[in-house]
Formats: sequence, structure tokens, C-alpha cells
Amino acid sequence: MRDLFDVPPELAEEVAPPAPAVLSVSQLAAQVKGRLEAGFGRVVVQGEVSGAKLHSSGHYYFDIKDEGAVINGVAWRSTVGRWPRVPANGEQVVVRGKLTTYAQRSSYQILADSMEPAGLGALMQQLEALKQKLAAEGLFDASEKRALPFLPRRIGIITSPTGAVIADMLHRIADRCPREVLLWPVAVQGAAAAAQVVAALEGMNALPEAMRPDVVIVARGGGSFEDLMPFNSESVVRAVAGSAIPVISGVGHEPDVTLCDFAADVRAPTPSAAAEMVVPVREDLLYGLTLTARRLRQTVQAGVAERRQKLAYVQRLLPDPRRQVVQAGQRLAELDERVRRLGPRRVQAAQERLAAMARVLAAQGPEAALGRGYVYLTRDGVPLRSAAAEAGAMRIHFQDGEREGTLV
Repeated sequence: MRDLFDVPPELAEEVAPPAPAVLSVSQLAAQVKGRLEAGFGRVVVQGEVSGAKLHSSGHYYFDIKDEGAVINGVAWRSTVGRWPRVPANGEQVVVRGKLTTYAQRSSYQILADSMEPAGLGALMQQLEALKQKLAAEGLFDASEKRALPFLPRRIGIITSPTGAVIADMLHRIADRCPREVLLWPVAVQGAAAAAQVVAALEGMNALPEAMRPDVVIVARGGGSFEDLMPFNSESVVRAVAGSAIPVISGVGHEPDVTLCDFAADVRAPTPSAAAEMVVPVREDLLYGLTLTARRLRQTVQAGVAERRQKLAYVQRLLPDPRRQVVQAGQRLAELDERVRRLGPRRVQAAQERLAAMARVLAAQGPEAALGRGYVYLTRDGVPLRSAAAEAGAMRIHFQDGEREGTLV
């Protein structure tokens, strides 16, 4: 007996469902893309921005998430250019766009054409409150920022000892201007990271003078908003602001901003930029020294040449000293000859004048008067000139002698 539902063999081929067509991977991905976009059309979704990155091409890549799920998103450069600002990680936003697929990763994403703030998330609110508190204490004041040393002897780096960040930083420093580097290894994300960074900063500041670095770089590579949270902690910010050693913050990539950046003396957009910022280029220094030495040499040579010209000019104005010596010798010989010739005559004339003066003095002296019958009186060798002289002993001088006498 045959079942009512049995299909005769001759009709089985007509009733069986057709076999599915064989599709290529790209064809299947295209069908999924078409059905997804047609099935949802435009969507409006609210969530928290995470993992945001503004690519060098101008495209903006992001995730939008809540406590239960994460959806990838992208906004093309032409769209981002119309936005007043690019939202940062942690912000609550409302995204408008359409769902589409990204075949290369077998994933779907939101192609955003607008993104509006929906209010700061709880975490962003906490960070904003902490930022305002620390700013009010003066931890971010520009007047407190210190200049970096031009050519540090020793550079301290606080970062993870593994990965591309430290390797690239060491390469940049060695390539630009080799310096001694002191690495203090720490975790750069996770629950223990903040305490380790604080301990590293305090440890470097406590080193003896001979071992202490001249500048410290706090660094880590890019990551999600959550990955960078240790560098938003209050303890790290206070340790950075309180460091006696100048600090460069090289945390994350250029769009990433942490509270550590505000507290540091200098913010670098990336760890690699921090390494380039901390030392000059050795070749530039050598070139500058070469130029300075050349200018100094040219200045000295020009000064010497100018003084030689002045000396030659003065030499032309001054008489030849050898000729002056010869002329002076000739004048001296002439004077010597004149002295030899006129000396005895002048001596004799002087003697005759002296004798004549002696005769005049003798004729006018008191002794000449004694020969004419006069006398003169003295007391203690001093002539008595007045009849009012005091009474007392005196000497009377005659032509032929002296006598004692008394004036009454």
C-alpha cells in the first residue's frame, strides 16, 4: 500500500526544492550588505564614544557603546568637515546615519552623517570635576611650567619596558643625539598602573644627584579612553605637577588628551614626539658650531686686517725711529763739541762774575764800615739795630777785634 504523501518517482524531480546557487564570497557579502541597508535604512542611536581616532586622511573612526554592546562607526572626511567639533572619547552622543557592512572584516558598522552631544557620561563628568578642582589649586598654571634643558645629560623614561613605544623612543634619541637613558618600567594600563607611575616619579626625584635625570618622559602608546584612564588619576596628576624634575607627557596619540598632559611642563602629541622634543639633532648642533666657528674666525681675521691697516697708516705718519736715533746722535755730538769748546771760557767768565759779586758784597758788608772808624753790636750773633733793645750783655765789633760789653 502506498502512502498518500509518497511522490511518484517520475514526479520527484519536479517537486523537490531547487538547489541553492553557488555564490562567491564577494557576492554573498554584497547580498548581506544590500539586505542590511534595505532592511534598516537610516538609524538614530545613542551611546558613549570610545576608541575614537581622527585618521591622517581626515576620516573619523569610532565605536559607540553602552553597557551591553559595541558598534563600530565611521564618518568620512567630507562629513567630519561640517561638524563644529569632533567628539572625544567618553562623550554621550546621538549618531544619525545608516547601517552598512565592511566586507573585509565581515562586520557591520554605522556610516555616520551627523553626531551630536547627548551630554557627558558619568566618567567624563567625574574627570571634568577633577580637572576643575586641580586647576583651581594651580596645578595646571602656565606660570609654573619649567623650560626643558637644552641638552640633558640623562633622560628618565617612565613607560612599559616592552612593546614598540620604548623601542621607538630609544631609537629616536639615539638617532638624534645619543644620551644616557634611565628606564623605569611600569604598567601603563590596568588597576596597578597609576600607583606604579606615581612610584616611578617619586623614585626618580629621590635619586642621588649623580644618578638623577635632567628630564623625565611619562609615555604610553595610543589606546581606548579606558586604557588611558591611569593618566587621568588624581595621584598621577599630583605626582607630575609636584616633580622637581621637568616632565614631558607623551601619552596616547595626538587626539588623546589626559589630565597628565595639563600637569606636565610640556605635552607631546605622541611618545615619539616626546623623544624628539627632549634632545636636539646632533648634526644641527655640529653645523651650528661650524657656522659659529667660521663667523668667529672671519671676525678675528677682519679685526686683525683692520688693525694692520691702522698700524700701517700710523707708521706712515710717524718718522722713522732709526733716522731719529741717528739725528739725535748727531745733535748730541754737536752739543758735546760745543761744551768742549765753550766750557772753559764759560767757567772762567763765571768765576770772574763770582769774584766781582764777592767784592761788591765785601764793600757793602759791615766789615768794610769798620775800616772807616765804625763799630757794630751783636747779641747771640744777631746785630742790635735799635736803641730800645733790652739791657744785657753784648759784643762790640772793631776793625781789629771784638770786646764784651753791657747795654744798660
